[in-house]
Amino acid sequence: MDWPIHFRIIYAVIVLIVCIRIIYDTRNTTKTLAYLLFALFVPIGGILFYFVFGINYRKRKIYNRKQAENDMFGHLLRKDVYQNAKQTFNETDATAQGKELAYMLLNDLQSPLTSHNEVKVLVNGEHKFPEVLKALREAKNHIHLEYYIYDDDEIGREIENVLLEKAKQGVKVRFIYDDFGSRSIRRRMTRRMKAAGIEVFPFFKIFFIPFANRINYRNHRKIIVIDGDTAFVGGINVSDRYVNKTESRNELFWRDTHLRIDGPGVQYLQYIFLSDWNFCSDMNIQPNPMLFPPLNTFPVKDDKVVQIVASGPDSGTPSILLSVLKAINLAKKEILITTPYFVPGESLMNALITASLSGLSVKILVPRNSDSILVNAAACSYYTELLDAGVEIYRYKKGFLHAKTMVTDTEIAIVGTANMDLRSFDLNFEVNAIVYNPDIANELRQVFYMDIQEAEKIDPELWDKRSVFRQLMEKTARLLSPLL
Repeated sequence: MDWPIHFRIIYAVIVLIVCIRIIYDTRNTTKTLAYLLFALFVPIGGILFYFVFGINYRKRKIYNRKQAENDMFGHLLRKDVYQNAKQTFNETDATAQGKELAYMLLNDLQSPLTSHNEVKVLVNGEHKFPEVLKALREAKNHIHLEYYIYDDDEIGREIENVLLEKAKQGVKVRFIYDDFGSRSIRRRMTRRMKAAGIEVFPFFKIFFIPFANRINYRNHRKIIVIDGDTAFVGGINVSDRYVNKTESRNELFWRDTHLRIDGPGVQYLQYIFLSDWNFCSDMNIQPNPMLFPPLNTFPVKDDKVVQIVASGPDSGTPSILLSVLKAINLAKKEILITTPYFVPGESLMNALITASLSGLSVKILVPRNSDSILVNAAACSYYTELLDAGVEIYRYKKGFLHAKTMVTDTEIAIVGTANMDLRSFDLNFEVNAIVYNPDIANELRQVFYMDIQEAEKIDPELWDKRSVFRQLMEKTARLLSPLL
């Protein structure tokens, strides 16, 4: 750049200060190097990019406050957590293979390990939404909803009408929406809800000046809790796109997975919702028997063992990533992963490669065409190493694959909101449900094998013959993967 000498000196000092801040403030080594390269080799733009997208909110007052509030709120609920977990371990052998995983989450998050849950797998929106509407209509005390995307469309208004009716009946309705993902409801729908007595808050209000940084930390959770004993969690947002209408052949087919949970496993989802609620509403709702029914009052509906794992910028550890790595480490025969976005990072790559080289069957199902060209290119850059290690990779071609699931050995099943990417593990607020049960794991295993019938398996030899230009573009995109 043909700048005067004093401008060059000032710019060099600014770059040095920014680089020191990046090194001090960014805990992920790969991400640190990516931001440093941007700052050093993209004049001005690299520095602006870091300050827009890269500031680590873990050290910011707003999320420190949320973490403190979470801890205070959780302390009131942890009195019986370990005792109930011990009882669950003694009552059932469902956690035999996953005992180390269950203990890890118990120690890391104080996430309750609960038995006697009923769990239903819901494949696609056409199966989820009838269940949701039925459960909402049966609500007696309260309804809690938290969604990344809630659209002002047919299914969104149908759920809204039920919420309005329940509010008129005296049911307490609380609704958290992500201000970026659910921007279509900001005005008319939220006003209608508030007018009917529904309490509605954006998780983190987007204002113009800090717009980009706030959308970098998204509330990607999809949670419904009804009366403290019924919950829904998984990958399906509230939008018509998730409902595949048989009479329509022109619309893109959306493949996704959700869970309905009835029983004490709901309580940690309730805790997550209320922690988020107290943060975004500035209220101070405390635990009570209506929100958290005593565990001995739950009817014995089934024998499913459930544990919930959540993480986000307010987390002390990347709990979801750790749970995925531990589940892979515990597998003995088979690992089945379904994810729409695969930007794994070094630790997950090493875990999958190690498992495959150790003789386990490792299969990964991803979309053939992603909704992000850059993310898709970055994902492709990881495939060669996995294929060389014997991992089988399938690309779903029937439509857009949005499900986020993992099954190991038909023993452990994970369904939730987190993708297999650095954003879900490090930046977004996410939540997964872990079910220690062979029936649920086998059901999801069968769904996986049905899905790969609609997918193309990558041939390692043909994959290696991709053009040099394409491989270069993919590897270039991979350099940006920590920032995606």
